[in-house]
Amino acid sequence: MNDAPPLPTLLVIPTGIGCAVGGYAGDGLPAGRLLAAASGCLITHPNVMNGASLYWSDRRIHYVEGWALDRFAAGELALAPVAGRRVGLLLDAGIEPELRTRQIQAAEACRATLGLSIGPVVTTDSPLGVGLSLGPSGSSWGTLERPDALLRAGEKLVAAGATAIAAVARFPEDPGSEALAAYRAGSGVDALAGAEAVISHLLVRQFGIPCAHAPALAPLPLDPALDPRAAAEELGHTFLPCVLVGLSRAPDLVPLVPVGMAAGARLEAASLGAVIAPAGALGGEAVLACAARRIPVIAVTGNACLLQVNGAALGLEVINAANYGEAAGVVLALREGLDPASLRRPLGPLL
Repeated sequence: MNDAPPLPTLLVIPTGIGCAVGGYAGDGLPAGRLLAAASGCLITHPNVMNGASLYWSDRRIHYVEGWALDRFAAGELALAPVAGRRVGLLLDAGIEPELRTRQIQAAEACRATLGLSIGPVVTTDSPLGVGLSLGPSGSSWGTLERPDALLRAGEKLVAAGATAIAAVARFPEDPGSEALAAYRAGSGVDALAGAEAVISHLLVRQFGIPCAHAPALAPLPLDPALDPRAAAEELGHTFLPCVLVGLSRAPDLVPLVPVGMAAGARLEAASLGAVIAPAGALGGEAVLACAARRIPVIAVTGNACLLQVNGAALGLEVINAANYGEAAGVVLALREGLDPASLRRPLGPLL
């Protein structure tokens, strides 16, 4: 058993950029679990943890929405662990009655079998109108026709006592599209991820509480050649269970004014010992904020993605790791006070 104190570690796997690990629903979870064990304290975002009907609850893992995670890394928010919270359910008025009932039944199942505190349930006063697009790089993004309806529903949930929000929006779908076929075969990009980020970012920024999103989609026809990484998304009628579990113990988001005034059990960016991200996706706000604080950046070269924003392109000094197993070894070295370079050969001279 490791008796060294925890080394708070930030794990970032950007959504919607086709990462080989973390580009599907929950396939970044094994890496997250390993890094939580290595560090004793892992801060990561729903893209890593959400596996549709599958999830993993670990008190060493702090579930933080992407916009809030960026603010945490920038030193603007602290994280305060909680024993549990009441998760309000926000449903898009554009969801058909049968599919809406499936969402409610998923929430009821989480109440009955997991003991989660869920409610109230609020439906938006008009359909949200989600749109999906791909950028020039091939990464996914999205639009929302009625952000005002989303915020009004969120306001009702907060006023009714919800301390987190699980949002479910009706997403457009094209079951015969080439992009979907490629994704299910293991070679595409998650076309939903960019729009999901728009929804969760808007809610967290407006209300300052944990939020995450689950898309409402009709079940797909059986595909015997399905890539294992896509299988979690085929198990049930909804993607909601993992979101409800993640939010049930997501930490409070505590503004730091002035920076550095957090106390007690709160986590601050100043306490971070490492940040881990795909080697080609180092240009995000969280990674750059950590690099500016001279927090070690561990770049996972084996997690290929659509981007090529690496350490060399940014002028960053990074510690390269071939995979997340090697990254966990680097975290353990840092946690034990070892210089990771001392484990590599050849070992160059000081002078």
